[in-house]
Amino acid sequence: MTAASRTRAGRTGRRLSGGLPHALLCALLVSGCGASAARVDGATDAGRRFAAALAAGDHRAACALLAPATREEIEDDGRIPCRTALWEAGPPVAGQPRGTDVYGNEALVRMTGDTLFLSRFDEGWRVTAAGCEPQGGDEPYRCSVKGG
Repeated sequence: MTAASRTRAGRTGRRLSGGLPHALLCALLVSGCGASAARVDGATDAGRRFAAALAAGDHRAACALLAPATREEIEDDGRIPCRTALWEAGPPVAGQPRGTDVYGNEALVRMTGDTLFLSRFDEGWRVTAAGCEPQGGDEPYRCSVKGG
């Protein structure tokens, strides 16, 4: 493993803290109100397309579905191509969506084998974090792919 790989591997294991996904989780737990079917369907479809791209080994297509800050973070500020960095981060290949919670421009998509966080941009829904596992209690999700 190269020094650059070790650095990336160390970063990918960090948990989300103080960022949007943790705030989203709190909003999901407290709010209880739903979003329009179009927003839920849009977020679910983006999650499904991201998972399908990973399953097909098409990391270039998966990178196109990442939020800008997430893409920059995994590319290590341009030092490594996104498709390589995404492959190295190794988010799990997810199955079918099991549920989607959307609040405003943020979404949590629970899939068989993975949990994704997404944000809505002018271009549509983009993945802000993937390979996420709940840590229990008040702890935030731990994600293998996330933005800064």
